[in-house]
Amino acid sequence: MITFVFNSILLGVGLAMDAFSVSIANGLNEPGMRRSREFLIAGTYAFFQFLMPVIGWFCVHELVRQFRVFEKFIPWIALLLLLWIGGKMLLDAIRGGEPEDAPGETTEPETAAVLTMGVLLLQGIATSIDALSVGFAIAGYSAAAAFVCALIIAAVTLLICMGGLTAGRKLSAKLAGKAGILGGCILIFIGIEIFVRGVFL
Repeated sequence: MITFVFNSILLGVGLAMDAFSVSIANGLNEPGMRRSREFLIAGTYAFFQFLMPVIGWFCVHELVRQFRVFEKFIPWIALLLLLWIGGKMLLDAIRGGEPEDAPGETTEPETAAVLTMGVLLLQGIATSIDALSVGFAIAGYSAAAAFVCALIIAAVTLLICMGGLTAGRKLSAKLAGKAGILGGCILIFIGIEIFVRGVFL
């Protein structure tokens, strides 16, 4: 039992790293984020990190051939989603800093683009889609054990992402207007990293 819990926690830590990095990017982009919103964002990532291994386990047991065909597209999907989200965040940050104020005009504080629910869901899918493969790793578990393992992974993800959001918000204050640019670059880098890891390693 102890080994099972320990292994599930390790799986959770490994799977949460992409979501952790995206959480930092979101914290950078939204420094005034409230605690309830942090919980919503981290909870969304945790939900998908729970859902994907369960779907993967089900596919191994029920839809093995179909899932193996789909598996090769996972890195491409993650890459495209994160390139689009990160590129949009990067462009919004650059455009937000473009206009120059005329002499004598007062400057309004720059406000970052707020993360919408649609984009959040895409982030959740993009950062957890590789967790589908974990279904193979836990294929020997019973349905109940796989469910508990996925719950532990989700709990670990929630805690790690809450930390990432807090770290991003604090770092944003030091980076001033460059936070959105850094956040977009982080998302693009994560997409490339997932792609390279899935295709070449």
